[in-house]
Amino acid sequence: MPKDWRLEGTYFEGCNCDTPCPCIFLQPPSQGFCEAFVGWHIARGHADGVSLDDLNVSAWLHAPGSLTDGGWKLALYVDERADDKQQAAIEKIWSGEGGGHLAIIASLVGEVKGVKKVPIEYREYGKARQLRVEGVGELNMDELGGEGGRPVLITNHPLAVAPGNATTINVVSSAKYSDYDVKSWGATATTGLSAPFVYGPYEAGMLELPAA
Repeated sequence: MPKDWRLEGTYFEGCNCDTPCPCIFLQPPSQGFCEAFVGWHIARGHADGVSLDDLNVSAWLHAPGSLTDGGWKLALYVDERADDKQQAAIEKIWSGEGGGHLAIIASLVGEVKGVKKVPIEYREYGKARQLRVEGVGELNMDELGGEGGRPVLITNHPLAVAPGNATTINVVSSAKYSDYDVKSWGATATTGLSAPFVYGPYEAGMLELPAA
């Protein structure tokens, strides 16, 4: 169980919801279920003395209803550049063993389809973002243009992958995923979200799940 750990970087995701995504306001997904392809770039990170700098992580998830109802199916992908210690640390942190916000997210997962170590390309250039997970899928998205060409930001929303940070609204230009029991998933003109993140054993602004 990682005790001394901290991760900083950026993340983005694309899902099947309309823009803006109702899920981040604790409302039901646009289609009644949520499917999302997510990527994280760890700019700086460590876990019990193991450096996690400049590594990428990705996940595919399917939630059968509102996200906070749980029951997610999730597949995790770890950067092939990670050595055995780095991979083990990432798997433990994303499984929730280290506590913090990722432990809350992990508590919503009902089934882990598997964990694979694969090449992951994570790119941010201008207002565009691209995620490629070799042999699995690809996500491309662009910032939604706001007033004066500035990004559209949402803050203090109750459901966030990156608590404490403003989320930038994007629009998916193309997305595809195929692995495990998902044979062919695609999306265009749907929700994209992006934000900087700071994760650790505890972060301010973490999601508080509704009482059972």
